[in-house]
Amino acid sequence: MALLMGAVAYDPKVVTIWGGFRSWLTEHGLPFDFVLYSHYERQAEDLADGRIDAAWNSPLSWIRSHRLARARGRALTPLVMRDTDRGLTSLIVVRADSPFKDVADLKGETVAVGAVDSPQATLLPLSFLGSQGVRVNVRRFDVGVGLHGDHIGGERDAARALVSGSVAAACMIDSNHLLFGREGTLPPGSTRVIGQTMPYDHCNLTVGETVPDETKVAFAELLLSMSYTDPQVRPLFDLEGLTCWEPGRVSGYPLLEKAVDETGFYDAAGAVTAVEYRP
Repeated sequence: MALLMGAVAYDPKVVTIWGGFRSWLTEHGLPFDFVLYSHYERQAEDLADGRIDAAWNSPLSWIRSHRLARARGRALTPLVMRDTDRGLTSLIVVRADSPFKDVADLKGETVAVGAVDSPQATLLPLSFLGSQGVRVNVRRFDVGVGLHGDHIGGERDAARALVSGSVAAACMIDSNHLLFGREGTLPPGSTRVIGQTMPYDHCNLTVGETVPDETKVAFAELLLSMSYTDPQVRPLFDLEGLTCWEPGRVSGYPLLEKAVDETGFYDAAGAVTAVEYRP
């Protein structure tokens, strides 16, 4: 029977990516298939309950999946990550001509963030501001709620609000700060970074206990063997934003765990407890 993985359809390219990976894995001896979800919460529940064998998890979905599984006496394994999932940071960005020199200057000001469930543009940077004793008024851009920030429309709208002058600062992941500059959302030289979180990790491919140990090992070995020089693999890697797979780890999630607990986003057993979150 094929190993069944869940993936969230945050963009049409998801079908191309995992359809291509499915072909490659099957050709290399691992029967593999995938199902698509409209949001991460149902995927997390299905993984924890064993209805799917694996999931391509956002960092927030990893936390919920892990908590749900633990409450059921089950274990999950973060099998692999993209090389680009490790050691990321979120930024607090202001306009270049603003009077704000550091995050302490933002007390009482309006700060733009992404969607309510965006780890990178909402949960993590707001937790960082709180750790600095900085209380702000939050202007949230709820685009793609349920996609855990993978749909970066809310993050991009926060950047646009900064450019327009309607907010004092905006929150975004470091890679999107660069992207918004390249695409013109943030004109060159128009912003300054006045705050930065500690590094954290992003997505991981999680497997459950329904996967036999030997299959788990084979799955990991195949993924880790995929090469950017392979003409079949390279376009898929480009779409998914990596140059190689690396072993999964949990050391990059404590900052997000802290933010989840601070906001009451999920409880200890993985129930959704965020008042304003309805995927």
